[in-house]
Amino acid sequence: MKNEQRKSASPRIALNRLALCLALASTGGLLMSLPAQAATSAKQSSAPAAPKRYTIEQFMATTNIGGASFSADEKRILFHSNKTGIFNVYSIPVTGGEPVALTSSTKDSHYAVGYFPKDDRVLYTRDQGGNELNHLYVRELDGSEKDLTPGDKLKAMFMGWSGDKNSFHVATNERDARFFDVYRYDAKTYARELVYKNETGLNVAQVSDDGRWIAFGKTNTTADKDVYLYDTQTKTTKHVTPHQGVADNSPAGFDPASKRLLITSNEGAEFTRLMSYDLASGKMSELEKADWDVVYTDFSDDGRYRVTGINADASIALKLREMGKDGMEREVTLPKLPGGEIRGVRFSGSSGKMAFYVNGDRSPSNLFVYDFASKQVKQLTQSMSKEVNPDDLVDAKVVRFKSFDGMSIPSVYYQPKDASPTNKVPALVWVHGGPGGQTMRGYSALMQYFANHGYAVLGINNRGSSGYGKSFFTADDGKHGREPLWDCVEAKTYLASTGVIDPERIGIIGGSYGGYMTLAALAFRPEAFKVGIDIFGVSNWLRTLESIPPYWESFRQALYQEVGDPVKDKDFLIATSPLFHAKEIRKPLMVIQGANDPRVIKPESDEIVEAVKKNGVPVEYVVFDDEGHGFSKKKNNIEASGRMLQFLDKHLKTANTTPAK
Repeated sequence: MKNEQRKSASPRIALNRLALCLALASTGGLLMSLPAQAATSAKQSSAPAAPKRYTIEQFMATTNIGGASFSADEKRILFHSNKTGIFNVYSIPVTGGEPVALTSSTKDSHYAVGYFPKDDRVLYTRDQGGNELNHLYVRELDGSEKDLTPGDKLKAMFMGWSGDKNSFHVATNERDARFFDVYRYDAKTYARELVYKNETGLNVAQVSDDGRWIAFGKTNTTADKDVYLYDTQTKTTKHVTPHQGVADNSPAGFDPASKRLLITSNEGAEFTRLMSYDLASGKMSELEKADWDVVYTDFSDDGRYRVTGINADASIALKLREMGKDGMEREVTLPKLPGGEIRGVRFSGSSGKMAFYVNGDRSPSNLFVYDFASKQVKQLTQSMSKEVNPDDLVDAKVVRFKSFDGMSIPSVYYQPKDASPTNKVPALVWVHGGPGGQTMRGYSALMQYFANHGYAVLGINNRGSSGYGKSFFTADDGKHGREPLWDCVEAKTYLASTGVIDPERIGIIGGSYGGYMTLAALAFRPEAFKVGIDIFGVSNWLRTLESIPPYWESFRQALYQEVGDPVKDKDFLIATSPLFHAKEIRKPLMVIQGANDPRVIKPESDEIVEAVKKNGVPVEYVVFDDEGHGFSKKKNNIEASGRMLQFLDKHLKTANTTPAK
């Protein structure tokens, strides 16, 4: 794919394992001596002073930004920002200055897709109250808005520009809610024509610049996928990744010349590498590999530059290459910048400039632009709240511990500055979404907020998390509520080994699948954690699997294989659904839910809250009527985060530390 104009903007981080392109991966390799080293270091130092404490309003005054697209004259960059409390689309000069708001919504978040490549029209996307039914909109030159994908109960995805920039492709499920068809739109008139009618359920992935080829993914299981190629001239479809055994093959994009399809594949290996499929000959060859998962690659419009993202142990490492006149790629040194890692590279149309973000543990994403000719870097945004001193925040550490069966479990650890052997602090085990997501390094306002207020946070990547190899990824299949949960319980041993954590004050928290793990921990291992916070979490697998959105139809069988079939595996799903075991939940519980959530519907939370209340257990329930599966509005994030801390201060920080009998 080319620049941001070719990518469908994502309104919130996908928490489902099926969206693996958004769940970037990493593996383990840190020595097991790290916990002991951490404990020894802590014992040798005197008790550190507490940092300045910040309110949640101060943390959330930090601005979240994303997306990057150059204007046709390469003088401005399009992006989205929640500066006003809700995401809107902005333009900023490449020379710096104040961003100009191009949308001014106070209700639904708007996410930048990109500038039109020949004028100043703008594409963006939004849904309705978090329902994930995104439409594609254009902001005309006079500032008016046009919905390019009108209709009810449909979802649209921008698929990219043609090579000549006279048209673009869009996928929608308007004809059949289960499947996405592909349309070509004229860039001037918006007249459209159907170029692919999807009747097989393949997942639309990429369209070549010449418009001839469409690449699809087919999900066999969550770990086994194939790539198919449709020729719009011959109207034929070809399976290009036949393989033996389990292999994840996914389209990564066409080259600008429409001669090659790049594919990420872990066939015959633990980690994914980058393969090149020649469209004319059908020959497959290896293009790039690393010691970790190669997760994406992206070209500049003219093919001069190619950037590759590698998930290197909970961080994204980028490799930039330039195509020489001899047809050979050579690595280009990326600019070295303090405070974090380069992410989200986008090229200008002429390949003369590069936009990117820098993100670190103590620094939220900021937008930069780099000029290849002058080799000058310009920072365009200042996202951190002026009221928060980064010196009061903490750096994350990648750590590992041995689980109950000896499996090494990689995690991202945030330790409060004032934690010490003489000031042992409470801790939270944070479980990511999925199944199959990943907790990565990088700025998290919520984790920093917890750490700033004296809570250690261990972002556990339990078995089944992506990026640690094929075997680790599949180790949770059919075992949810059991072995992955036991990893979370074993995390308590690691936390105690630091010497600065009170082992009697450890809670568990998570969103989506992580919310399920929170409920499972309280129901199936009620002795393990003192409190639990469930954010948009599953309580009843039977209902969730039966109520998944219709546009997930192509993933349905893979999800059944991963978690369980609601018909064939009904007894197992009842056994692993916390709702049916709510009588075992005896520790304080907080539940947070979006009323418009299409993935984990509101009855999931309603019923678990009602059931746990019958036990006489303290339960706090927070519902947001204008949210879906995540937070798109800053005011709601502030309220939820603040109430989480109040809940923890009440039930965990001051908890009775006498061991349970």
